[in-house]
Amino acid sequence: MGTVPAGVAALLAGYQPADDTEAGDLARMRALVERGEDPWSRDGALHLTASALVVHPESRRVLLRWHEKLGSWMQVGGHADPGETTPIDVALREGREETGLADLRPWPAADLRHVVVVPVPETPREQAHEHADLRFVLATAAPETARPEKPTAPLRWLSLPDALDLVVEDNLRETLSRVELLLGPE
Repeated sequence: MGTVPAGVAALLAGYQPADDTEAGDLARMRALVERGEDPWSRDGALHLTASALVVHPESRRVLLRWHEKLGSWMQVGGHADPGETTPIDVALREGREETGLADLRPWPAADLRHVVVVPVPETPREQAHEHADLRFVLATAAPETARPEKPTAPLRWLSLPDALDLVVEDNLRETLSRVELLLGPE
C-alpha cells in the first residue's frame, strides 16, 4: 500500500458511520488512503488530520481551545508530524502540546469516535483545502493543570450544554453529542 500505514486503512475499514453525511466523508477518506500516497501530506487538497475532545469524566466537562485562524472554539488536534502514522498518537501529541496536560489518555478506549471532512479557508499562507479529520476522545485526571500552548489559544473547561452553546460548527456539535452519550446519564 505504498506509504500508507495498514493501521489507517484498517481503522477506516472497521468504522461504522452514523448517518449518510458521515458515510460520504468516510468514503472520501477511504479513497484518499487507497490511493497509496501519503494521506497525511499537506500537499494534497484533502489530507488526514487527527483530533480529540478532551474530557474530565468525573466532572463531565470538556476542554475547548480557541482556534484563532478559524475564529471559533474547537477540539484539540491537527496535522501529523513527519514519521507519525497512527491517528491516536497524532491526537495525543497534539492534545498534550495544545493543553499542557501530560496525563492525557484515550477514553474510555482508543476507538475512533467520529470522521468528518471539514473545509479550511484560504489564508495568505495557504490555499483553501480540506481536512479529513479522525476524531477521538481523550481524558485527564488533572484538569487544573491545563495550560494554553500560546496566549492566542486560550482554553476553556465547559459543561456539555455550555460547550454545545458555544461551538458554531455542526460537525463539532455532533462530536460533543457523541461524547455526551459516552459519559452517560448524570
